[in-house]
Order: sequence, then structure tokens, then C-alpha cells
Amino acid sequence: MVNPSPPASAVEANRLGLAALQAGDAERAAAHFGAAVAADPQSGALQRNLASAWRAVGDDARELGALDAALAIDRRDIIAWIRKAERHEARDEKGAALGAWSAAIALGGQLRPVPPPLEPLLAHGRGFVAGATDTLFAAATAAIAPMRDAMTEAERRRGEAFVVGALGRRRFYHNECTGVYYPFLPADEFFDRDHFPWLADIEAQTDAIRAELLALLDDPGEALRPYVRMEAGTPDSIWSPLDNRLDWGACFLWEYGEANQPVLDRCPVTAAALAAVPGARIPGRAPSAFFSMLRPHTRIPPHTGVTNSRSIVHLPLIVPQGCGFRVGGETRSWEEGQAFVFDDTIEHEAWNDSDALRAVLIFDVWNPHLSAGERDLLVRYFAAADASGFAIPR
Repeated sequence: MVNPSPPASAVEANRLGLAALQAGDAERAAAHFGAAVAADPQSGALQRNLASAWRAVGDDARELGALDAALAIDRRDIIAWIRKAERHEARDEKGAALGAWSAAIALGGQLRPVPPPLEPLLAHGRGFVAGATDTLFAAATAAIAPMRDAMTEAERRRGEAFVVGALGRRRFYHNECTGVYYPFLPADEFFDRDHFPWLADIEAQTDAIRAELLALLDDPGEALRPYVRMEAGTPDSIWSPLDNRLDWGACFLWEYGEANQPVLDRCPVTAAALAAVPGARIPGRAPSAFFSMLRPHTRIPPHTGVTNSRSIVHLPLIVPQGCGFRVGGETRSWEEGQAFVFDDTIEHEAWNDSDALRAVLIFDVWNPHLSAGERDLLVRYFAAADASGFAIPR
């Protein structure tokens, strides 16, 4: 590595880097751009210049590191997303390339007009995404083909619509999901208890589950963490006041299908109760289960969830006066030991206006309107997506 003399400023170091890059001396350019970044670490443009030098050197890892640093400064940096997509595509990292191209295309759609130099790059990205969805569609179709004859007409219609919808090939009018949408399911705000005959069994263990939570909170260690943890560079949003704060805290027992064994070991009654629930099992995605703690005078803003293929169960454990919960047009008060189930893709919010902690056990299960065949279809779809290599990293 070339070590240039310290420049007078980031501007001067950047000038020297550009000159070296133009002269074909990529290593010297990287050294100068590195000095510029050190002098002004919050400049995404300098990080992109450094990435360009590392690309010229042929150092993929450092190029991607500089691009990630640029995106940590501003997640809306379309140039960084395009270059990141190009590099992942060149490395045949399909899922990462699909995610980066999707981000770049979404940002490009907000530009009026699109700058001419970007148009051919975004056109290439759109072609890549189209090819990826073709591959995903073929993989998913093949995965579910053996079960079509056993499905009812309604199941086939909904299942096939789910696949094309998940791949962005069809528009639906539905509740708001931040992830995948399963079409034509009823948009229930709160589901009828009759769908969940096992609710009474878990309600009967409320006292024991609460005792395990209180013992856990006496010495939580790393188990207790902020529920909201935004990525660096994310613009301010409704979540900013809760970002990395324990005002809304969580202790996870399961997260995206992965067991948090230290917490499960400390909460054996809760672990057994969850194991008895006929919930979704999707590797890398479900189930999730956690103790949700809302500190006094804290509000969770109106928002919507990831996918309507699941239902969300609340078992209230500690509920002081002044707490409430709204889903769509219906507001309910939590009552300790009385569980309910709702569709979190309908706008909902929660609040604790009391002077004490509110605690609820939250976990996900299948949407009760999905048939056994459709649940199998979903599991096969995600397995096919993962096997194809085009599953976007969480």
C-alpha cells in the first residue's frame, strides 16, 4: 500500500485521489481516498470514491466495505446501491444482488426525471430482477406442482396468486404488509377464538409464565434488548424515538425460526407452552416469540406488519391501568391472562399511559384461514426461494 504524505484537507486528498485514479494508479488513489475519508468520515461521496479505487485495484471485499459505509451514511444513496448491486452480481451472490438492485430500482422510481447516465444502469437492474423472478417463479411452480391435484379450486387460486404476488407480478388491493402478501384471505382485525382451541391451555399457565418473566427481568443480561434497532443510515421515521431504546424492550425466546436457547432454558414453562402451540415452522422465518415490555408513558406508533400469512397472539402478563391496543377500527384493553389473536398487517398501535411496566408474551402462528395445503405451499415456496440462491437476506 502506498502511503502518501498527509494532505491539507479531505478536499485536497480527494483531488489527489482523483488525479491518481485518472492516471491509472489505483493503489495510490485508494491511499488518497482513504486519507480523505479519515478527514471527513461522514461523506458518502468520499466513500464511493474509495470504493471506485478498490474496484480498480480488484479488491471486492474492500469495495463492498466502502459502499456499505456510504449506505450507513445515507440509505438513499442510489449510486452506492447500483455499485453494490453490480459487485454482488459479478460475484454471483444472487440474493444480495437482487436485494441491492431492488433497492436501486425503488430509489430510481422516485427520480423525476432519471438522470441519463443512470438509465442504462437501472435498465440492466430491471432486467436482472426480471430474470431473478423468472427463476423464482419456475422454482416455486415446480415445488408446488405435486400438490396441485390435492388442492381445492380456492386453494389453487389463492396459492398461485400468492406466488405471482410474492414475485411482484400482480397488483392486489389488500391490507398493508411490509413483506409477502397471501391473497384473498379475509381481512380480520381480531380473529375469532374458535380458530384457536389451544388458547385456553396457554392462558391457564399465565401465572407460571409471568413468574418466569419476572425472574428473567431480575437479571436479564443480554436477553433484554430494544425491540426497534434501525440500520445505520436509515432516515428518520416514526420509529426514530424508539430506536435502540428500552422504552419498548424485548426478550426473544424464538426469532425468525431460531431458538434463543439461553432464554428458553430459563423459562421452561413458557418454552413448553410455546412448543405445544401448532404454530408455523419455516426455517429462517418462523416462529418468533418474545416477551414485550412497554415502559411507562410509552407509545408504539401506528404501523403494519410483515405478512398476513401469520396471526399474532398476545398473552397479557402485566397490565396496569391506562394501557390500550388498537387494530384497525377496534380498540381493546389487555386483561391479564386473556389472550387474543389479530392480523398485524392491519394498522395497529399500542400505548402504556400508566406509571408501571406493561408486559405481554407475543408469538406468531399461521393465519387460521390458510388450509393445511396452503401452509405446506408456503413452506415449499420459501424453501425453493432459499435453494434458488435468490432469497433476499433479511
